Amino acid sequence: MSSPDVSFESRLKAVYQRDRFRLQRLLSKLRKEDPQGLNPAGWTALEERMALSEQTVLKREASRPELQYPEALPIAQHREAILEALKAHSVIIVCGETGSGKTTQLPKICLEAGLGTRGLIGHTQPRRIAARSVAQRIAEELGEQMGHTVGYKVRFQDHTQPHSLIKLMTDGILLAESQHDRFLDQYDTLIIDEAHERSLNIDFLLGYLRWLLPKRPDLKVIVTSATIDPERFSAHFGGAPIIRIPGRTFPVEVRYREVQVEDGDETDAREQKAILNAVDELWREVPGDLLVFLSGEREIRETAEALRKHHPSHAEILPLFSRLSQSEQDRVFKPERQRRIVLATNVAETSLTVPGIRGVIDTGFARMSRYSHRSKLQRLPIEKISQASANQRSGRCGRVGPGIAIRLYSEEDFAGRPEFTEPEILRTNLAAVILRMHALKLGEIDRFPFVEPPDGRLIRDGVRALKELGALKEGRSEHESFLTELGVQLAKFPVDPRLGRMLLAAQGEGCLNEMAIIVSALSVPDPRERPQEKAQLADQRHAVFKDERSDFISLLNLWRAFQGMKHELSRAKLRAYCREHFLSYVRMLEWQEVHAQVLEVLKGELSLALNVTPSDFPEIHRALLAGLLSQVCVRQEQGDYLGARGVRLSIHPGSSLAKSRPKWIVSAEQVETSKVFARLVAGIQPEWIEQAGEHLLKRHYYDPHWERKTARVMVHERTTLLGLTVQAGRKVPYEKVNQKEARELFIRHALVQMDYDSRASFFTHNLKT
Repeated sequence: MSSPDVSFESRLKAVYQRDRFRLQRLLSKLRKEDPQGLNPAGWTALEERMALSEQTVLKREASRPELQYPEALPIAQHREAILEALKAHSVIIVCGETGSGKTTQLPKICLEAGLGTRGLIGHTQPRRIAARSVAQRIAEELGEQMGHTVGYKVRFQDHTQPHSLIKLMTDGILLAESQHDRFLDQYDTLIIDEAHERSLNIDFLLGYLRWLLPKRPDLKVIVTSATIDPERFSAHFGGAPIIRIPGRTFPVEVRYREVQVEDGDETDAREQKAILNAVDELWREVPGDLLVFLSGEREIRETAEALRKHHPSHAEILPLFSRLSQSEQDRVFKPERQRRIVLATNVAETSLTVPGIRGVIDTGFARMSRYSHRSKLQRLPIEKISQASANQRSGRCGRVGPGIAIRLYSEEDFAGRPEFTEPEILRTNLAAVILRMHALKLGEIDRFPFVEPPDGRLIRDGVRALKELGALKEGRSEHESFLTELGVQLAKFPVDPRLGRMLLAAQGEGCLNEMAIIVSALSVPDPRERPQEKAQLADQRHAVFKDERSDFISLLNLWRAFQGMKHELSRAKLRAYCREHFLSYVRMLEWQEVHAQVLEVLKGELSLALNVTPSDFPEIHRALLAGLLSQVCVRQEQGDYLGARGVRLSIHPGSSLAKSRPKWIVSAEQVETSKVFARLVAGIQPEWIEQAGEHLLKRHYYDPHWERKTARVMVHERTTLLGLTVQAGRKVPYEKVNQKEARELFIRHALVQMDYDSRASFFTHNLKT
């Protein structure tokens, strides 16, 4: 190995003292790249690749703010214990009740411990709303402007600077960064907040950190949880110490009000009536604002309308769900003199604190995402929440004074509910997780250190899905698999593997430009809004974008219309255009951001060129089929559709094809709500399915026979895709299927039985003998 010069050796020694773990990793990496040894250029590269420049370190040191802790917060009394635990352990578990101050004060305690200089203090939140609001709160407490000492990064928004000390972000952002920063070298501390929510991202992060910590002994990790099973997290990290902090809570009276059933009432009407009665009860008895927990956006809109008709005009009614614009969300966190009724999904259950709440109404339900490995359907059923979630909800009204929580179900019902919410990793499609693990070289998923390992059936289903896409291939044993070249490319896309597969197929079909737009649309919530009270008008406005043959082409039409308006109108007028056409301006911008990310990967990492000439319907839909082969359906005589693996479903009423119902369709998703629906649908030709699904087709042959007219042995062919018959009865030459049997049939029928028209000399000779 070439040696560095003396001057570099002294600098290297300083680097070693500063960050020896990162230096060792970089040395190991460079040795792998150059097995013969590091040449002088390699040593220079090593110095350049050290992650933190001295200038940045000095800026961070200089920007350290003065720290003060609100004495009213219980965590302030435990500051010394947390500081001591941070010095003694790599991982600590901070278990705090609602109102303990753990979310806002822990980053400040980390700064006091000397962290945040050699690397950022990364602080994750399950939701974007929480990341923004928590960052704003910490910045205010430090007397800083947002984006300097404290910043946040969520999808499409990065309000951090190189010399920032604290970075709030969603857990999805941290996972995305791991693709390019495998050892998370930009951080010296990570706070994983709201770990009890057990989302797929949180569980994957906790497993990833357990894998990473032996390689990053300098990294500090703080896992925070509400008072929900913190021992499980402690055991996951080898007995990490648990620091318990009581909440700053006032007494909360819990009342049970089982929804009464009356003749002629529908379920929604009964719940609406119960909510209105509960609002009246709390409005009289508590002085502050009210928070109503509902299962989804539709329920929030309907309840808001009912309250506006029922309640006094001096009550401000505010919705809170993730699809709202940032300005609409911010209104909830800025209390006015006017009393408010906040209608929220479970976003307000733990990760967000709505100020001023003195009364809570809990309907007891939430919409849960569930994946069935049998039907391959992602379901969105409305289910009863767990006891832990119910307690979190009721605790929201004990922050500023004594509160009252009304549960719209019986005490017996509460007692019969599960203690904790089932982790998402036990009820979701794992294909994207498995792809990410292979890309990060983390090994097989069944050996990964998850807090709770997923069901083996879900693992096999995820592996099978990736093999159907051509992303994985078998290893030496049945438990081993490896990324194919196509899989390596798919892992680079910031979208679902199925969507990435469409993009790669689009390159061959010459429709990459159009597919980048469609894939980006499928990666964000649908920007088309359809309020219940204005459904007919919304349908009329959306009709200008509709294509009767394909909902995917409708998305293209919408994109082109918006892009045209964007170049003609000011931002204010563009917002007005969106309102007029019942489009979410925020979602349209989000669509653009994903599109920009997709193009960055296509043009940058994969060096693919977009088509200049517009592509036609067949090319676009053949490319779509490459990622949606399991979403193909055929119309039955009864009028419904039969999908892959025997699934029966209907076209969603909102689709352009709901009335025309073509013979063959493909859909972007199949979701079970009241029944199974195909959403975002297009009519297709069966021969396109055979082209796109060649590697998955099963061919069945029957009735081999001699044909005098074609002078060949022919056989009938039936092709099936995932149990769905694509075509039947087509005749193909039998010699391509079974050459030996074809030859025998030829001899028997053509030569022995003389069932053959030929002027060949041998045949003429045979006829004479």
